Amino acid sequence: MFYYLFTYLDKFDLPGAGMFYSITFRAAMALIASLVVALIFGKKIIRFLQRKQIGEEIRNLDLEGQYSKKGTPTMGGIIILSSIVIPTLLFAQIHNVYIYLMLITTVWLGTVGFIDDYIKVFKKNKQGLAGKFKIIGQVGLGFIVGLTLYLSSDVLVRDTSEVHKSELTDKMVIVSKTCDTDDYVVVANDHKSTTTTIPFFANNELDYADVAEGMLGYNNRGWGRWVLFVIMTIIVVTAVSNGANLTDGLDGLATGTSAIIGTTLGILAYVSGNTIFSDYLNIMYIPNSGELLVFSAAFIGALIGFLWYNSYPAQVFMGDTGSLALGGIIAVFAIIIRKELLIPILCGIFFVESLSVMLQVAWFKRTKRKYGEGRRLFKMAPIHHHFQKLGYTEPKIVSRFWIVGIALAVFTIVTLKMR
Repeated sequence: MFYYLFTYLDKFDLPGAGMFYSITFRAAMALIASLVVALIFGKKIIRFLQRKQIGEEIRNLDLEGQYSKKGTPTMGGIIILSSIVIPTLLFAQIHNVYIYLMLITTVWLGTVGFIDDYIKVFKKNKQGLAGKFKIIGQVGLGFIVGLTLYLSSDVLVRDTSEVHKSELTDKMVIVSKTCDTDDYVVVANDHKSTTTTIPFFANNELDYADVAEGMLGYNNRGWGRWVLFVIMTIIVVTAVSNGANLTDGLDGLATGTSAIIGTTLGILAYVSGNTIFSDYLNIMYIPNSGELLVFSAAFIGALIGFLWYNSYPAQVFMGDTGSLALGGIIAVFAIIIRKELLIPILCGIFFVESLSVMLQVAWFKRTKRKYGEGRRLFKMAPIHHHFQKLGYTEPKIVSRFWIVGIALAVFTIVTLKMR
């Protein structure tokens, strides 16, 4: 909103209006605005939740201090979502297709999580929304995002190639001259692509079309690539969303971990949308993706502001309203900037939390069939509860998970040059 207002006012030489052309300036403003919304309105929302007695129902997990959390307001994800959406609408270029998708993701999964929390709190049903309906919501979002990214004419990647001056056309954009001769120039070619970033390989890129060809044959390469891309999008959205949901079990754990991941994605979006940095790092340039820096700044500010109230001992829990949306936002963001194959590294905390649950369930079922009595790999899953059972305090577990998250974030960025 402000972007369009001040770019219009810049025509009349209004002092300072030109700053709104800068992505970094608008990102900084979005971060500040999200912090303000989270800190000021967050307190009012918490008081409202307390008045309505929208408190957390505690299951008996035989964990130290678990009953001290009883009655703590939940559905605090409303604070996070509003702190993301409002600054994004104010400072981002709303007509950018990537901003559209991020806002849709935020509202879509936020709504699914809100319904789940509503059933738990107001209907007194601890099971909440049936798992199959959550999956339907996640799969539906993944389908919409995948098709939009595949079909939209605004979703492009840029290749560069050397062309002789005699072959230049009006549609070609000259990037630079070649070092060897003046007869050739480097031109940019923006085109549709299902290419993504793959770590540790020499050219650092993988085309879903090549994978489809290998699986289905050359004749099915065309339709196979979009089917494979959409399926991959659905899997990533569902997996990361559920991973964030499982991680939200200790005060500040999911909030801080998501902020670390969001910061990393913001850096990757900025370099992917900047011709100079993408060329220097030799990574894929994605036109207009730099605008996502504004969204990621709002995302980070919202989480830091929410952490003010969510750090131990928490004054409010985000509930599924927040956790499902956070995972979905991270997943869609990574897919947009073609970094979804880096998610197992970047979202390693989410991955391990989910894996611990799957291993626990699988091992319990297997040993029950074999010995007649189920056995457990961990004292409790997700794995953060395992460490609680071992006697670690909640703040220590959270801080150490954050440290691991930071290490994984740094390693994720380093993989861009590890080939």
